[in-house]
Amino acid sequence: MPFKIVRNDITKMQVDAIVNTANPRPIIGGGTDSAVYKAAGKKLLLAERKKIGKIARGQAAITPAFNLKAKYVIHTVGPRWRGGNHGEEGILCSCYENSLRFAKENGCKSIAFPLISTGVYGFPKDLALQIVISVVSKFLIKEDMMIYLVVFGPKETRLSEKLFEKIESYIDEEYVAIKRREEYSDDFAGEVSQRSRRVVPQYKAEETKTSADHSLKDLMEQSDETFQQMLLRLIVEKGMTNAEAYKKANQDKKLFSKIKNSVNYQPKKKTAMAFALALELNLDEAKDLLSRAGYAFSPSSHFDKAIQYFIETKKYNIYEIEIMLYNLGLETLCNY
Repeated sequence: MPFKIVRNDITKMQVDAIVNTANPRPIIGGGTDSAVYKAAGKKLLLAERKKIGKIARGQAAITPAFNLKAKYVIHTVGPRWRGGNHGEEGILCSCYENSLRFAKENGCKSIAFPLISTGVYGFPKDLALQIVISVVSKFLIKEDMMIYLVVFGPKETRLSEKLFEKIESYIDEEYVAIKRREEYSDDFAGEVSQRSRRVVPQYKAEETKTSADHSLKDLMEQSDETFQQMLLRLIVEKGMTNAEAYKKANQDKKLFSKIKNSVNYQPKKKTAMAFALALELNLDEAKDLLSRAGYAFSPSSHFDKAIQYFIETKKYNIYEIEIMLYNLGLETLCNY
């Protein structure tokens, strides 16, 4: 099962477990902690929390969720940011790892996380995101669980200002600015700036290139390959297992099973793109894989341009890409 970033109130998430950024002592704190207690039932949840007692930073504990839509609340205590030289990164990493461990041990198939410690504890959001990506990437390669990262807006999801600016420039600065205002500005309705009235520039389609790695004979022999056949061949050539491939693509095991068992399977375009990223294909190879499914990179699609940017710059981490797409106000690759 995949990873997905969503904009929501974590107390409204219908998952097996939600993660609460708890106070070390069994008291009701502020922010997410206060909201979780209120939604679950303050007296009920606090009584369970008192049974646990003090929780050390980086550690976690689990209780019933009572009136929440989840089954469990996993309480974890994040680090206070003190400049980064007091083990803050390791403690935050442990928060996510221990929360996932409790979820797995209690049979959870889905879990929702906030960005732990990035509120009053002051942990830098971009660094916190990098830690989430690292922990989630390692966990999902071995385990099956639907993991949600619940945020409120784009300011929480900036992985890198420089990277963000480069992608904006690549896929069309005008479009991104308009899209972000549509998504996140309360007063966007009725306001159209002179800048946004300008026509969105069109891009010239790139000529299809034949990869230098393929001889004409090889291409002829592979010309009749379906998407399924090419995908399975590439997985073997890349030295990956099927499980590694669909997990790196942020795709579901059931979906991959359908692909594997149907030689003429017709995937969604986003699915084909996700596998191209997971297999770390170059642009020519990615275009070839998409063509087997009947698709091509559209020069007028900003989503397609973003994916093309990641391939050209060899940025293949699907979880990082999902966050960047979300931040740009574009669709994400995850179909769930």
